Amino acid sequence: MSELLLRDVTLPDGRAGVDVLVREGRIAAVGPALPAPEGIPAIDGRGWLLSPPFVDAHFHMDSTLSHGQPRVNASGTLLEGISLWGELKPLLTQEALVERALRYCDWAVARGLLAIRSHVDVCDPRLLAAEALLHVKERVAPYLELQLVAFPQDGVLRSPGALDNLKRALDMGVEVVGGIPHFERTMADGAESVRLLCELAAERGLRVDMHCDESDDPLSRHVETLAFHAHRLGLHGRVTGSHLTSMHSMDNYYVSKLLPLMAEAGLHAVANPLINIMLQGRHDTYPKRRGMTRVPELLAAGVNVGFGHDCVMDPWYPLGSGDMLEVAAMGLHVAQMGSVAGQRACFDAVTENNARILGLEGYGLAPGCRGDFVLLQARSCEEAVRLRPARLLVVRGGRVLARAPEQGVELDLPGRPSRVDFTLAPGAGATAPGGSAAPA
Repeated sequence: MSELLLRDVTLPDGRAGVDVLVREGRIAAVGPALPAPEGIPAIDGRGWLLSPPFVDAHFHMDSTLSHGQPRVNASGTLLEGISLWGELKPLLTQEALVERALRYCDWAVARGLLAIRSHVDVCDPRLLAAEALLHVKERVAPYLELQLVAFPQDGVLRSPGALDNLKRALDMGVEVVGGIPHFERTMADGAESVRLLCELAAERGLRVDMHCDESDDPLSRHVETLAFHAHRLGLHGRVTGSHLTSMHSMDNYYVSKLLPLMAEAGLHAVANPLINIMLQGRHDTYPKRRGMTRVPELLAAGVNVGFGHDCVMDPWYPLGSGDMLEVAAMGLHVAQMGSVAGQRACFDAVTENNARILGLEGYGLAPGCRGDFVLLQARSCEEAVRLRPARLLVVRGGRVLARAPEQGVELDLPGRPSRVDFTLAPGAGATAPGGSAAPA
């Protein structure tokens, strides 16, 4: 079914009692009390929140669900995770990679996550992971958009043959050029890797997404070089700096120069709240740094900021379930973005901001957009971040992919209601649309 009429939903902008009509896989109309075309099934949305689908702008699907293989990360650090992944790579099989990735894609769809940008390690000359994920990309295309990044995990200059491997992966169909400049042997090599990779992307007309400055070192400043080459090569809007955790430790004067450079270059920024708060600050005693990049300041400077899940049950992170609202909630807490506008900004960071990073066509809830959306058991975006509620419907191209029952808890309390669903009806203390202008 690629046609349906969804009645009585609330939109992210606060409009309630809205109907959404999907025809031929696209949104044909949005408004109150739409006429029901003959033969198109109608579904009652019961006033719940309709959101465009969740989008993950930063993930590692080649390592997902591999936790404990061949051992557990004892220190919990980034560097031990990289070392552990190096131990696991020779043991990988294409069958296992595909099986784990497909299982995770099932989790994603059940959570309303319908587009993922995944980095895939290309430092193994077999390119086993790239082949496996290209196969997965084709398998899941009817229900999930998987965008792949050629990621030289061990450094494009540091790892022998990595640049040639990366080019081979792009020739195979991997769409985005990745990098990890802070993991090269020297700062100079890191800067050179940024230049080489940005020029390669410009030559091929591709996007760039680099793990950049994933460090507590305030002198790790490769994002400045990334912004310079994005601007020099005219890659505005096509380049993403992921992690950027060193910005948390930089002095304010330097950041006051850096932020306008990033905005001028049209750089996107991706924070990974769950992983950043887990891995950064590991060398600190107390006070201990949070490590996540400066999300409110980046937004205030006009930089598009998205949030990524990054890892689920792998050498770096033993938790996770593919729930982007969990990511948004952690980002809200770490960045102290508890205002109404801040909560909404964190919701946007796992929906429309990430869609811009991936360059998704037809994303949104307006007529002409793809008929992709998720119905959430919440009354507002803020309530969705607070509750991480049931995904009552997950729809792609007008076809229902997943359903879940409304959730609640039955109580047996004298003189009190017998059922609690944790939502707040309009007028009963629910957050109203709008709010302060500052996302903090």
